[in-house]
Amino acid sequence: MATSKSTYSLSSTIKLANGKLMPRLQLGVYLTSGRETEVAVKNALEAGYRGLDSAQMYHNEREVGRAILRFLETEQDKPNGLKREDIFFTSKLASNVSYDATRQSIKKSIQASGLGYIDLFLIHSPYGGKAKRLECWRALEDAYKEEEIRAVGVSNYGIKHLQELLATNPKVFPAVNQIEIHPFNTRTEIAQFCQENGIVVEAYAPLARAYRFRHPTIVSLAEKYGCTPAQLMVRWSLQHGYVPLPKSVKKDRIVANAQVEGFEIDSADMDTMDGLDEYLVTDWDPVDAP
Repeated sequence: MATSKSTYSLSSTIKLANGKLMPRLQLGVYLTSGRETEVAVKNALEAGYRGLDSAQMYHNEREVGRAILRFLETEQDKPNGLKREDIFFTSKLASNVSYDATRQSIKKSIQASGLGYIDLFLIHSPYGGKAKRLECWRALEDAYKEEEIRAVGVSNYGIKHLQELLATNPKVFPAVNQIEIHPFNTRTEIAQFCQENGIVVEAYAPLARAYRFRHPTIVSLAEKYGCTPAQLMVRWSLQHGYVPLPKSVKKDRIVANAQVEGFEIDSADMDTMDGLDEYLVTDWDPVDAP
């Protein structure tokens, strides 16, 4: 399948449907909390990451925001120091309840993070049914209009959910669909639908939570390219045009996971990795929700 001649680094960006640029490689903070979250974000920012992916359900928006603000304080006196607009912060709606509840929860997320606005806000899942999904989307559109959020999207949406939303001719086009995607769960049809419709695919759990690092094919290809299994899987994701969100709380792995510019997976090996698909779901799988 797809390969790319592009060189990817932490400074690489991708253009969203509304023209906003988003980092091509970001840190996920799922299942982190408290001081652990703050330290991981600090280490990521110091390593060059400029995108952080949180959610209301993670209960760590405050810690992520605090770490970002503290990092930016250290940048103030530098000649070309980074500013708020140089950091891309994502959060997600915890549950699809109502228009009013969604608007209020967005305001609470902004307040919790302390960042003034959210760069990308997603509906976290399609749970709740069509009426609730579309009602909550309308709330995202209005929050976007008020510049509380700078881009809007969805997460864990299957093709039918995306078609449902696009059929309404939304006032604001969904910029992103964030789904679990890696060589052992390729989500080919959903990914293809997104890319054909100008929706960026964000890949959460791009390392399959390390469950397949010892798979013979992964081991063999990592040796071939002189990289770690994690780097191989991140590079696979990037070459497919996705935005991977590798998660780690260890400084050395946070740094290493982004060091993918020194090699390129050839097309035959990309095909081999695509063939590893076993529909491995490492957490939840709402893409078929009614």
